[in-house]
Amino acid sequence: MALRCSFQQGFIHLRNHNTHILRSSVTNGLASTTQNPGQLGAQQQRTLATANDTTSSSKTKSTKGIGREVVFIDGVRTPFLQSFTAYKDLMGYQLARHALLGLLKRTNIDKSVPDYCVMGTVIQEVRTSNIAREALLSAGLSNKIPAHTVTMACISSNVAMATESFDFHSIAKVFPISVLMDGPYRNSLSAKDIATGQNDIIIAGGVDFMSDVPIRYPRSMRKLLLSLNRAKSTPQRLGLATKMLSFKNFVPEAPAIAEFSTGEIMGQSADRLAAAFNVTRREQDEYAIRSHLLAQQATDKGYLDDIIPMHIPGAPDAISRDNGIRVSTMEQMNKLKPAFIKPHGTVTAASSSFLTDGASASLITSVDKAKELGLKPKAYIRRYVFTSQDPKDQLLLGPTYATAKLLDQCGLTLNDIDVFEFHEAFAVRRKI
Repeated sequence: MALRCSFQQGFIHLRNHNTHILRSSVTNGLASTTQNPGQLGAQQQRTLATANDTTSSSKTKSTKGIGREVVFIDGVRTPFLQSFTAYKDLMGYQLARHALLGLLKRTNIDKSVPDYCVMGTVIQEVRTSNIAREALLSAGLSNKIPAHTVTMACISSNVAMATESFDFHSIAKVFPISVLMDGPYRNSLSAKDIATGQNDIIIAGGVDFMSDVPIRYPRSMRKLLLSLNRAKSTPQRLGLATKMLSFKNFVPEAPAIAEFSTGEIMGQSADRLAAAFNVTRREQDEYAIRSHLLAQQATDKGYLDDIIPMHIPGAPDAISRDNGIRVSTMEQMNKLKPAFIKPHGTVTAASSSFLTDGASASLITSVDKAKELGLKPKAYIRRYVFTSQDPKDQLLLGPTYATAKLLDQCGLTLNDIDVFEFHEAFAVRRKI
């Protein structure tokens, strides 16, 4: 059985020639122990060896899901742009609305047909904290359609899609506690609801808008402001107002991109992995050049047909291409300095991802509903797994562990897969 396996935002799809999909989503959580980076290579080899051994488990292994069959109909996205460029004057919900409208147009679905909408986002904007609901309403869909927003870092929308599509029993195999409160292609509550019969047709998607993130007063100022609201006398108010005049109370706090538990950003973790697995600067640069070249070729040849052009108010032309593609030469790459660990790091801006604005939406239904509406599925959603790794030494290794776990559950080996597709946050991840 030949399969195709892809990872997007930590989300993996295993797809055979009949378009059956097994999905695996990855979350980088907190492990109970911290491992030495120098030990990761050997451990990783053991993990992959397990995945390649179909006799390693006595469990019943199957690519068949449990409950009603769930199908992926289609998906669309806005062009993904670097933050602070053409989308900078918009709001995140507007990008999500555009994705919803584009999905309905492409699938020819009436606005009243969906049963549910769930979207993922990494950093929530205060006024539109349930951005799925705001996008749904602004797109003119029925206000009777429930919608919620989920967050689970880079795989927020993956989680929304998978767990909404698959049934409770499948999830319980992965999570001993049956609580999955969690959604540009991030989604999981969708599949569960369909498989269990709670819903028949669900829109699942994601949106991120790094051009406008919530920036707040420091906690000292917030405490004074809240106390001021509760002050009962003029002297109390004057005393609190006087304390506010300190300069430190006006220093803004932007959302941190570092891991709360480690204080490190992903770029530092990427450098750590490069050192642990002996991935050289040149290997990363060569892979980054290849990635941008392939992205440029895919764009020029029209392969990215999931993109729906975005019209910006006041702009003469619609935006129809991602603007972060940069085809470079090795000579240009050599001029770049380490971006995270200086001066000896090997990860640069060119071999790293950039802050992005964009949104996506996908349509997931039961098989019966697809037949009823005359929809042609692109894939069956079969199975997914979640893994959680140590956030310091293994932050970017989630897809590797998830691959091993999923293949083992399904009785497959690496040799059964024809093509692997990974979301590439850093070039070093693809070289491990």
